[in-house]
Amino acid sequence: MLGVITRAYAARAAGDLEGLVAAFHPEGTFNLIGDRKALHLTGSFQGHALLLEAFGQFTAHFAFEQREILTELVEGDHAAIRSRLVIRYRPNKKVFTTELLDLFRFQDGKIIELIEFADTALIKAIVA
Repeated sequence: MLGVITRAYAARAAGDLEGLVAAFHPEGTFNLIGDRKALHLTGSFQGHALLLEAFGQFTAHFAFEQREILTELVEGDHAAIRSRLVIRYRPNKKVFTTELLDLFRFQDGKIIELIEFADTALIKAIVA
């Protein structure tokens, strides 16, 4: 599982959307937790087509310039990864550092569910 996650993170950093989506089960979901009324980027996306579209939008706006894995926990078909990232918001070129918590669930060797917790207040301030 950690190998799949590492490859998915590397694909995200490289802007390789097909490589990123390939890590997901065909029915896989990505859910960025937050109040959609406060930050339009939050929400849930399921299936390769929607994941490709959503990750394409995220990648077009946010460049992950550096990721440091702070914590890795694996139990059964679940994994939790806490990371510190240096991110560039492409439209205004602002660079910021933040932490993310990714909760993964696997099925058939692929990510069936990724729930991401980010500092949505910070993101909202950067994109404003």
